[in-house]
Amino acid sequence: MTSFADSITVEDLDADPYPIYARLRAEQPVAWVPAVNCWLVTRAQDVEFVTKRTEFFTAKAPESPVDRSFGGPTLMTMDGPEHLELRRTLDAKFRPRKVAEYIDDLVTPIAHEYLDRLLARPERAAELVVEYFEPISVLALADVLGLGHLSAERLQQWFHGLSQGATNFEGDPVKQSANDEVAADIDNELRPLMRRWQEQPDDSAISSMLTHGCPANSFREIDALLPSIKVILLGGMQEPGHGAASCLAGLLMNPDQLQYVRDHPEAWDDVVHESLRWMAPIGTMQATAVADIELGGVLIPQGDLVSAVVSSASHDESLFEDPARFDIHRTRQANASFGYGPHFCAGHQFARDLERISLQVLVDAMPDLELTEPVVFTGWEFRAPTALRVRW
Repeated sequence: MTSFADSITVEDLDADPYPIYARLRAEQPVAWVPAVNCWLVTRAQDVEFVTKRTEFFTAKAPESPVDRSFGGPTLMTMDGPEHLELRRTLDAKFRPRKVAEYIDDLVTPIAHEYLDRLLARPERAAELVVEYFEPISVLALADVLGLGHLSAERLQQWFHGLSQGATNFEGDPVKQSANDEVAADIDNELRPLMRRWQEQPDDSAISSMLTHGCPANSFREIDALLPSIKVILLGGMQEPGHGAASCLAGLLMNPDQLQYVRDHPEAWDDVVHESLRWMAPIGTMQATAVADIELGGVLIPQGDLVSAVVSSASHDESLFEDPARFDIHRTRQANASFGYGPHFCAGHQFARDLERISLQVLVDAMPDLELTEPVVFTGWEFRAPTALRVRW
């Protein structure tokens, strides 16, 4: 008998996954979805179980589009000591206390540079996703990684191309080709830089990945690190810019809430937190069943790919009242936007602070900012406004 999950298409998910997730939570909380060749786990309790209970679900996912596209395994598809060792190489730059030392001085000048470009326009109108939020996001992360010499335009091309491969559950050759072209460009750019860092380490994050914790005069292999660097480039460049764009969309669609944060700038951190819950920029975490396991009333066979849908968990009605509503006054509580367990996002504080700074700089400078057309969101793995057209 055909089930609701059987009828789901990639196009449906990209258009708006949230009503689909709501129905799955109610009817098929653990469902095999043929269109994306994996199980979707949608209730918060089950999402947390899949991502934390490593004895039942391994992060290793050789059949996932990420490993297939990036030449995995990656930081996101490793388990145990191997994963912990590599994650520790990022701590020097991404621990919350360390981020607090540099994030304002890093992001604020970039935000003002792109703000000044907007303010210089005689037409007093712009599209903010591509022209403001994405450049700030990619340039800030590039600086931390050691890639500050690259242009915003090239970095934007990188994460857009990588996103095509990372979301290619359906095996679309066009999406795969876009990924492969960008992945080759990244490899060609990074290999000589990484060979130099092997011999002359500096304080960049990629240099740390090569040398941190290694005996003197030794280093990790470049080809073993490149898949994980692609994951960092994709998630770290995409999430903050697109998360900030979604947040501003939520505020502009709710002018009373925008006015509140103008009057109460100390609320920006809570605003970003609510936005990440409401419109998660990254939708899932992948895992593989270690053995046959029953979850949500169904049997997941050993070796099957499972997507723990963190964006659905953050809309679970058992935890959040009226979850589809953007509400910065909502009582703050933990949500799943950065995942759970060992693979909780290492750059979560960097992302939150980048969003906060880029948003506040813009909103403070444009007291009459308003939308010029309705906002359309797209994507289920990576969700953001297709455009954010405004005037001031």
